[in-house]
Amino acid sequence: MTIMRRPFFWIIAAVVALFAVLPAAGNNVELRENLLLAAVYITLASNINMILGYAGYVNFGSIVFFGLGGYFCVWLMSAHGWPLAAALLAGGVAVSTLALLFGLGILRLRGVYFALATIGVNEGVMAFVTNFGPWGGSSGIYLSPALFQPLGGPAKALWVVYYLLVGVMAASLYLSYAVKRSKFGLGLLAIGQNEDAAAVLGVPTPRYKAAVYSLSALLPAIAGGLYFFKSAFIQPPDAFDLQLSTEAIVIAMLGGQGTVLGPAIGAFLYVQLRGWLLVSPTFSNFQLVIAGVLLLAIVLFAPGGLMGWIYRRWPRLRGFLE
Repeated sequence: MTIMRRPFFWIIAAVVALFAVLPAAGNNVELRENLLLAAVYITLASNINMILGYAGYVNFGSIVFFGLGGYFCVWLMSAHGWPLAAALLAGGVAVSTLALLFGLGILRLRGVYFALATIGVNEGVMAFVTNFGPWGGSSGIYLSPALFQPLGGPAKALWVVYYLLVGVMAASLYLSYAVKRSKFGLGLLAIGQNEDAAAVLGVPTPRYKAAVYSLSALLPAIAGGLYFFKSAFIQPPDAFDLQLSTEAIVIAMLGGQGTVLGPAIGAFLYVQLRGWLLVSPTFSNFQLVIAGVLLLAIVLFAPGGLMGWIYRRWPRLRGFLE
């Protein structure tokens, strides 16, 4: 394949290899948990980057995909005894289909109206789930320890979930790369630059927008299933936390929206910052405030993010980094 002959394909492979190897060396559980969180953030940011960085639509409610994926997976396993792999796949497909239906409606809106509509979708879904009896209502769903036995017990299951999440992260980066390099991706970039001009030039804008909205839901839904399977329970406030959507946008813009590597770099930096804030007695309660200030600073002073700065400083790297 042409994409495999490009240097950037192997840069992604090297990053994924580091995630796979580093925590296994010495059975470092603390490092595994830190990298697991980074993998979740990279997955969320890479997928939101396809609608934000490519198509130019700000989606503040992207966490709805993560939460719904978690609910589908946990419910199928706890109530119907599905194996993890089947529950993850079914949850991903179901959420992606729902995203397509949502997208066909709300993607008729633009700008701030679309952003507000995505928040409304998240809040509406959370209200529905909170009152939906089969999913446990406001109490949520708890997994039996017996469900971890097919993976070798709870301790081994944590490692299995970690490597599966690393795989989902890798798939997110490669999907973002493949979309950007495709005709579909060029159409999305045209929409992001000037949607009306793109439509005049023949880009099927409604279809492309709905397709990327649906596509950006698939892998976050699977990541949500893995994350809440690892937690062994799921509740509406945790599954549909708007703070995670905000953080994903901050990460994408910090690293460089519209780039493939940017969300990965942004996630690594943000996880380090987040870890410092959580243990700081002064700033531990101001994490979201600082994220908002950081987002404002990026918009005002560095709209290209870190990747934009790298491109300006070393223009030749555009041939190797995406």
